[in-house]
Amino acid sequence: MANVLALVQDERVSLDPEKLDELYKRLGAAGAEDVVCRALEHLAHRMSLCERCWHQKDHTGLRKNARATAAVAEQIGMVLFARVARDIVTAIDQGNSATIGATLFRLMRVGELSLTALWSHEDLTV
Repeated sequence: MANVLALVQDERVSLDPEKLDELYKRLGAAGAEDVVCRALEHLAHRMSLCERCWHQKDHTGLRKNARATAAVAEQIGMVLFARVARDIVTAIDQGNSATIGATLFRLMRVGELSLTALWSHEDLTV
């Protein structure tokens, strides 16, 4: 009998505090918090759209939503989240279905961790 190996997925999210500082300086506290809250809601929605597109085998829709996810995540300093979303675009462009699926589910993990980290870090309220 072969040994079974359990993979432990331990992702550490990367937040760029300079992006947030820049938002706060440009927009003030209330404006920046509003932008960040809307961005978090947008990102959560885009993640669900990415997953839906994957299940529907809609690579065009998945690519579009992954690109939008990367752009918004980058704007608010979610470095790893943005990179993984861009990795989905690359996998789609390369036509590698296994990589697309694996990267999408990494996006879900990293996305949830990133959203929670930023929400907790900023102690934002809607």
